[in-house]
Formats: sequence, C-alpha cells, structure tokens
Amino acid sequence: MILIDLSESDGRPIYGRISDRIKFAIAGDVLRPGEMAPSVRELSKQLVVNPNTVARSYRDLQAEGLLEPVRGTGLQVAEGAPEKCRSARSVYVRTRLRGAIDEARGTGLDPVEIETILHEEWAKARDAASQPNGRGA
Repeated sequence: MILIDLSESDGRPIYGRISDRIKFAIAGDVLRPGEMAPSVRELSKQLVVNPNTVARSYRDLQAEGLLEPVRGTGLQVAEGAPEKCRSARSVYVRTRLRGAIDEARGTGLDPVEIETILHEEWAKARDAASQPNGRGA
C-alpha cells in the first residue's frame, strides 16, 4: 500500500493531486516498473474520494504512458516511467519554488532576505528529517 497525502492547501483539482502523488511514488521507487498500482476502489477508499476521481487520475497517467493495463488484473507501472516521473517531480518542485520566490518578491522582500529565509527553512527541514520520527524536536 502506498501512502498518499492530498494537501488541502493545494487549490488544484483532486484528480491532479492524486496523479502527482502517484508520479512521486514512482519517482521515489515506492512503485516500480511492473508493479501493480492500487486498484481504483482501494485508493478511493484510502483517500476517501469518489472512485471516478481516482479513475480520472489513472486515465491521465495511462495517457502519459506511466501506467499500462494488465488484462484482467489492473494497472501496472510502465517501463521508463521512473525517469519520466523524476523529471515531472523536478518540474513540479521548481514551479512551486519559483511561485514562492515570486510571492516573496511581490511582498517587497530583498533578494538577500529571501535567500536567507530559504536557507533557514531548508536547515529546519533537514533537521526535522534527521529526527527518528521525521518531525524534529
């Protein structure tokens, strides 16, 4: 079972967030080529969303060539999907960071101050990740 967290602060449609989280699971080798993706029913139950929402995510992932049908079984991760997903993950993170930087600049913060904040937050995140429970002290 993969764990997917659908951030409430993300204003995008749920099916897009599900697609991204599946891509991140593939990029992070949680789901590997040839492995089966969770069934629509299983994932919709886990996320407490309509099965049609998960089905739409899966259709999009199939259209991108990341998931492929296995007759009578479900969907499996396609060969080559991890490389595509790692690239998509980088684009996603860069876009989010660029948006945060643009927002900070729009508030009038000096570029040096923005960089200082970025370094401080990076250090906090790194320290939290190194704690046994992953949450920091």
